[in-house]
Amino acid sequence: MDWAKRENGGAGPGRPPYRDRGGAPDGGGSPATADAMMPLWAVSLGWELGRGRQVILNGQIRDRWWLADRPATFREVIAGLLRMRGAEVVGWWDPVGGLTFPLPGDGRRFEELREARPSGPAGTSAAAGTETDGAGPHAPQDDGRLPAQPDGSPDVDAGTARGGGRERIREQERSRERLLAPRRAGTPRAFEDVVATVHRLVSSPDAATAFVFEDVDHHLPPGQPESHLGYLRLRAAMTDAVTPRSAVGPAPHARNAVLCAVGDVGRLPSWFHLEDPRIAALHISPPDPNERRLWLTWLLRHFRGAQDATHADLEALVGSTDGMAAWDIEALARTSWLRDAPLQKPEKLMEVHRLNVSVDPWTQLDRATVAGAARALGARVVGQSTAVNAVASALQSAFVGVDFGSSGTARPRGAFFFVGPTGVGKTELAKAVAELMFGDQSAYARFDMSEYQQEHAAERLAGAPPGFIGHEQGGELTRRVQERPFSVLLFDEIEKAHPKVLDKFLQILEDGRLTDGRGQTAYFSQCLIIFTSNTGAEQVQNLLEESDEELLYPRLETHFTRAVEEKFREIGRPEIYGRLKPGVVVFDMLRDEHVVRIAERLLRQLAESVHERHRVELVPDTDTLHPWITKRMSDPEHQAYGGRQIRNELELVRSAVVGHLLAHRPEPGSRIRVGVGADGAAWVTVDGSAPFEDERRAEA
Repeated sequence: MDWAKRENGGAGPGRPPYRDRGGAPDGGGSPATADAMMPLWAVSLGWELGRGRQVILNGQIRDRWWLADRPATFREVIAGLLRMRGAEVVGWWDPVGGLTFPLPGDGRRFEELREARPSGPAGTSAAAGTETDGAGPHAPQDDGRLPAQPDGSPDVDAGTARGGGRERIREQERSRERLLAPRRAGTPRAFEDVVATVHRLVSSPDAATAFVFEDVDHHLPPGQPESHLGYLRLRAAMTDAVTPRSAVGPAPHARNAVLCAVGDVGRLPSWFHLEDPRIAALHISPPDPNERRLWLTWLLRHFRGAQDATHADLEALVGSTDGMAAWDIEALARTSWLRDAPLQKPEKLMEVHRLNVSVDPWTQLDRATVAGAARALGARVVGQSTAVNAVASALQSAFVGVDFGSSGTARPRGAFFFVGPTGVGKTELAKAVAELMFGDQSAYARFDMSEYQQEHAAERLAGAPPGFIGHEQGGELTRRVQERPFSVLLFDEIEKAHPKVLDKFLQILEDGRLTDGRGQTAYFSQCLIIFTSNTGAEQVQNLLEESDEELLYPRLETHFTRAVEEKFREIGRPEIYGRLKPGVVVFDMLRDEHVVRIAERLLRQLAESVHERHRVELVPDTDTLHPWITKRMSDPEHQAYGGRQIRNELELVRSAVVGHLLAHRPEPGSRIRVGVGADGAAWVTVDGSAPFEDERRAEA
């Protein structure tokens, strides 16, 4: 399709060159919406040029777009727009190809303008008539006189000259001038030469010209003196451009265009475009819904299941591809065949396309393991049956995949808000879930939100915005999810984070995705997200002291639920609590029977350590240890600190064992017993010298 047809939209004569997004002629007042004529950002570019501004295009400059009812590259869209606006020459410079010309015939016209002399007062080129007789601008004038010899005498006689000598003399002069004239230079390639030539052409009103400098940020890295000078020269060319005389139509007329196209405007010096109001930055975002609809309509026949597709299927896919580039949409069609995912199932299609994994841990889970999740988690997290059952139920729902429609398929597999007294197993439950579902604890990632108390800390999660130091590294959270999409993410002590940080979680909980400073999107659809909070834990001791009876779980649940809701209202983020409310799980405080079980687990770990390092068997004296630890943990002050306080109390026992090992150095294979006396002091005695069972088996 030639450009004349393309300017008419490929639909025959009478169609306007391009319309605004509502279909009105350029400059109309109807709302801006995408159509098959031109992408939205290209219309914005036309408006900026019409205002007399030069533009720095940044963002999706590597993508494809719609122009005149067909796909076109970024370069084709820009060149077509500039030609439609009347540019006689459209030049394109990049560090690899140098100066090139996307449209046919523009290279020849560029050479004509480059060789022409600047305009005279009358507006005509002084070089326009210098070649009519084949002589140069300094050819001798024919006044009837003959060239003289060095001594002043004529070279030939007049009769001979008037016969055939005059033409011969002229030919000799022309030959001499051609020999001495400078050779014609080729198209400039070096950046400095190109900028100088462009500066001269756009500053002249003789012709309408337009030039685009692509990836100049890579050619002129910041921080170097030569780069600073290069940007100054380029900005001078942009701001010194004038309106060509060939401009027609009603005012205002656009100046000759000098544009920049970069992937990230943050790599350019800020002063380059911020200090001059004649230069504007225009961000090119991924295709909007109407543009994606155009692409999907064009590509529909390439998807698996296209023969049975309905309009509703197409619209569902339009919504699912939000944020995707045109190249990604084309790749999506190939994915539908490679991974056997028809377009009628957009959730599955998008999942296999984004994650690009051949093994889904959720589908590899054993049904019996999922069915017995509550039992497995309860064996590891003591005394939290309510929390364990809630998490197990969510895991079973994620495994079965049954929900209210498909609207929530992009959201995380589960989102919980663990709240309750400190030291009761909130973090331990998150680790247990990661190991149960994904096979190892490396799928578990903990983010200590006490490190995110400042407003700028939100940049650590999703990365600094373009132009700031470190933005190219991305965010801690987004990078983690991009590397391991199947994860259990624990945000510990969420109440300590700045409210601006909490806003990041709104998008994650609602849309299941977060875009980092580099423009790359992390998808959370395969993650379990757990928030923990100790909000209200400081009042637990008061509740225990005020009550003469045992503090029952329903009262504790009411206390923590109210405390969490008030906390989110206090920080002005009730909408976050609204999204988390179905997943709020209140942990119970540790009861007497739970204290004994946790103490036994800690003593067992201590015995294993003694055996591993010294080959000595440590036997806890449960008759004295159980009553002692139960009595110690009945104190409201101790009870409020949960399992951590049990560990603190057992430090007395550990210290006694350490002292005995240092003082007596028991023989390998011997047995020692540890307990607590009536006075509360720990004791250690030798309990025979029976060997360990594993050593007996080895000897046998």
